[in-house]
Amino acid sequence: MSRKKIVLVDGSSMLRNAFYGLPSNGAKGIQSLIMKLLEEKGADYLAVAFDSETEGIRKEMYKNTAVYDGLIKEEERLREALLTLDIPVVKKEGYASSDILASLAKRCQEEDGEIVILSEERKLLQTVEEHVTLKIPVVREEGLEFQPYTTELIQEEFGLEPEDLKGVFALAGPWGIGEKTACQLIREHHSVENIYNHMESIESQRIREALTGNQEAIRRKEELAALHRDCDVHLDYTKTLEQAEIQKIIDMDFVPAAFPGEEEPSLESSFRAVTDLSEAEAIFLKCGEGCRLGLQLVVEDKAVSALSLCLSETECYCFIPQAALKPEYLAEKAEEICKRAGQAAVIHLKSQLAFLKLTPESPVIDAGVAGYLLNPLKDSYEYNDLAEDYLDLSVPSKTELIGKSSFKRALEENREKAVSCICYMSYVALKCHDLLRESLEKAGMDKLFYEIEMPLTYSLFHMEEAGIRVEKDRLKEYGDRLKVRIAELEQKIYEETGETFNINSPKQLGEVLFDRMKIPGGKKTKTGYSTAADVLEKLAPDWPAVNLILDYRQLTKLNSTYADGLAAYIGPDERIHGTFNQTITATGRISSTEPNLQNIPVRMELGREIRKVFVPQAGCLFVDADYSQIELRVLAHMSGDQRLIGAYRQAEDIHAITASQVFHVPLDEVTPLQRRNAKAVNFGIVYGISSFGLSEGLSITRKEASEYISKYFETYPGVKSFLDGLVAEAKEQGYAVSMFGRRRPVPELKSSNFMQRSFGERVAMNSPIQGTAADIIKIAMIRVDTALRKQGLRSRIVLQVHDELLIEAYQDEVDKVKELLAEEMKHAADLAVSLEVEANVGDSWFDAK
Repeated sequence: MSRKKIVLVDGSSMLRNAFYGLPSNGAKGIQSLIMKLLEEKGADYLAVAFDSETEGIRKEMYKNTAVYDGLIKEEERLREALLTLDIPVVKKEGYASSDILASLAKRCQEEDGEIVILSEERKLLQTVEEHVTLKIPVVREEGLEFQPYTTELIQEEFGLEPEDLKGVFALAGPWGIGEKTACQLIREHHSVENIYNHMESIESQRIREALTGNQEAIRRKEELAALHRDCDVHLDYTKTLEQAEIQKIIDMDFVPAAFPGEEEPSLESSFRAVTDLSEAEAIFLKCGEGCRLGLQLVVEDKAVSALSLCLSETECYCFIPQAALKPEYLAEKAEEICKRAGQAAVIHLKSQLAFLKLTPESPVIDAGVAGYLLNPLKDSYEYNDLAEDYLDLSVPSKTELIGKSSFKRALEENREKAVSCICYMSYVALKCHDLLRESLEKAGMDKLFYEIEMPLTYSLFHMEEAGIRVEKDRLKEYGDRLKVRIAELEQKIYEETGETFNINSPKQLGEVLFDRMKIPGGKKTKTGYSTAADVLEKLAPDWPAVNLILDYRQLTKLNSTYADGLAAYIGPDERIHGTFNQTITATGRISSTEPNLQNIPVRMELGREIRKVFVPQAGCLFVDADYSQIELRVLAHMSGDQRLIGAYRQAEDIHAITASQVFHVPLDEVTPLQRRNAKAVNFGIVYGISSFGLSEGLSITRKEASEYISKYFETYPGVKSFLDGLVAEAKEQGYAVSMFGRRRPVPELKSSNFMQRSFGERVAMNSPIQGTAADIIKIAMIRVDTALRKQGLRSRIVLQVHDELLIEAYQDEVDKVKELLAEEMKHAADLAVSLEVEANVGDSWFDAK
């Protein structure tokens, strides 16, 4: 016997919501909804439930008497129409329509029914079972659709069973607990009662305060979220819904009642566009001394496109430049407001500093940088990311609102959405401020944020603003030399391989090397042989053709990326003003883009010579300083290994000393090969190298590599116990920590995949060392930048490449700059071994290096 198909409609909730988010009002809206449902899936029986007059929820929702009275009239009209069509209308004194439907669904399921409930009431999600589906109407771009909720979808969306959702609906509210957090709390504690019985286990102080301060309201919401399934109602199965009756519903012509509704204001309804000067001035006057605010100066193409200012949840403004409201005026006012604010939060501060002209002492924080510190594994720290992570708030992204359009263009073509996007930035920045600060304090990264990352923003801006000069003629001459050398290499490759082919085609290259030349060691993939660099580098020592191919690849990359590529970035001032990012790498290192000046190939002399095109302006020289083996020195300090510390304090060749101790030979008898191997182990240990990795790098057997590593750890036992401890701590805590408190989450340690876990262990060993080294160079950079300015010197930092700083120094300041660089870099951190700095002077970056 097939199951009866039963459609149950929540007349009251559907009627209430028909006045707001749906295409048409009142009874007419219900008609279209019912018809859409019936068209989608045939029904044997249909019933519509309504609240009883004394149930009371409607009066709570509609304090406006006109609205309430109009709703009652509309409901009467709908009930009469349904009864005329002989469609069951179900009401029960003292029960809400949701309780009636829950009771009916339970009874109909017991009577072998396949039930579909149509309702706007999300608490009916609790009724969903194997043969009970809830459909909630939603309006999408394509029109009205029904979102069907099954047990599988509820488990996927909430991570809970339907019966557990009562607690979620109770907890989520305006007191700062979003649905995402509510789900997590219920998953962990199973019920609201259990949450309040175990408050001490909730880590977040903000959540604890929200729960404690709103307990009465949460308990009340829990009562309202509960469903009563004891309503004594039945469905008369003799009233089968025939096709003729469905057609009658289609032909019905409901006339919607016209009366005012009260829609709960959306967040965007508090966003306001300002184009009038007097109105702008009145708003700016509100920003008094010590005020709290969110601010965003939108800068595009070196010009101000808009200013957003958020003073509270209901006061968020977007100032749009006009004839009387000039961009310069907005920038000036933004700067004034930031300087007198008590607390100000922005997103992407560095991009605004050209107009804000602030100093590191300003009471301004970058919410994006704070978000990066708290989770450096994310790809993006835009306002919508921060809203989701810290406010449990889902807001549309820039792309969703204005696509790829510029703000200036969007303000002209789609002002409403552009204003929303710009206002969201300052709104989220303000709302996140306290939460980010609390999270940083809890993670022990507040000092790292305020004393390193925020001042660094200004130093990076100064470096970008200064830029670095590139001599166009030298660049062209360098490119010409590259092209000649590339052509020569092509001919040599053809001679060595015995045929002409497309060297840039991995497929053709693989066939030539491994099929026709019969070179052993080829790795075949679905698309052909792998010709990746790591594969070819192993073959290069024995096969001249492979060595030539690697050289060819380096030179073609140099040509496309630098010889040709750099020219596009040279500005009218003959300088490249690149971008230096502080929220990209998981370890804390600064990265460089547009163009990337931190990845210049140095494998061959011709590659290093690209540095010759970078020259100081007239009357200046380059002073280049970099740390000597900073990560090894950090390892010595953090591990506390006295033998390694002692080796550094001898101020001799650390690799030769390590070779002497590992291979048990006198220092003056260490061979170049032994030193080379010791150097590989020294640096490899920092990166958590495996015996396999070391064997590949040194072209030795895995057994030999394993013996080298064992001997190293026997020589420096403190290093071994330190690295093991880092892995153990990361497994326990879920993250690795640098000397300055920088955290790097290591989720791979919990992976069931061996390769992933091994990678996680290497990350756990390397991140504290690399992160500490990154923090030290940042501190040095801040100190150097600050010292140059405080001493009134005109010289400026123009480039930072990992452990290296490049200064464009006026000739009469060179000696001071060299002394200042050495002093500030050496004392950027107090380690058990000294930080050594090598400084050189030259007429180009190549000469200074």
